[in-house]
Amino acid sequence: MTAPLDVIKDDGLLAIDAITHGFFTRNGGRSQGIYQSLNTGFGSDDDPDAVSQNRTLCLKSLDLDADALVTVHQVHSAKAVIIDGPHDPHNSADHKADAMVTNQSGAALGILTADCVPILMASQDGTVIGAAHAGWRGALSGIIEATLDAMESIGANGKTITAAIGPAIGQQSYEVGPEFPAPFLAEDPAAITFFKDAPRTGHYLFDLGGYTSARLLRRGITVCHSRFDTCALEDQFFSYRRSTLNGEAGYGRNLSVIARRA
Repeated sequence: MTAPLDVIKDDGLLAIDAITHGFFTRNGGRSQGIYQSLNTGFGSDDDPDAVSQNRTLCLKSLDLDADALVTVHQVHSAKAVIIDGPHDPHNSADHKADAMVTNQSGAALGILTADCVPILMASQDGTVIGAAHAGWRGALSGIIEATLDAMESIGANGKTITAAIGPAIGQQSYEVGPEFPAPFLAEDPAAITFFKDAPRTGHYLFDLGGYTSARLLRRGITVCHSRFDTCALEDQFFSYRRSTLNGEAGYGRNLSVIARRA
């Protein structure tokens, strides 16, 4: 029997009537084995039919058509694309990027994560939406700012954008090496506040979610932060790091979606 489909909602985005959104957990889908159960990533070795069914379940739970989903081939970049026309919902390779924005009502923007930070954004009136995938490389190189710039280019007022940070790896689970702080401190010395000493000498625990939140706040954005730790909460989320530490052959992806209501 399939477990109930779980979706996390953000209060800030819920206040915007013109949009719908959700950060989905790993529960309620059709996948089996290490991908059980709501794996939404075609990039995994999961059964593609199960992944397709899982995506459909997610969209239906938001009262959206399955073909509305738009994803990109995420490459840890600082590239945001504008979705302004027809799209192929089965071909994320149409765009190599890490964020999407749109002012169209026919597109549901979907971000796939397995520890990285999913960020869903909307203008105050809901006419412009955005979705970003922020790993440490993308966050450091400017994916957040690129997304906000793209939203503003199609009509959003940057001073009234609301952003929601979804489930991602927590600081206590994210140990990084001794080379890690330097590029962050070179960009902003205040970033030292997002690193603390790890149990291993010369290593650090990095607060990726806090870092992305700070970059949003720097632009004057209203930010809500879920603070669910994908690595620690095995029953709720897929995690690349946890799967790697456990020696598993693959890992599932968590889906986050935002769309304008029709």
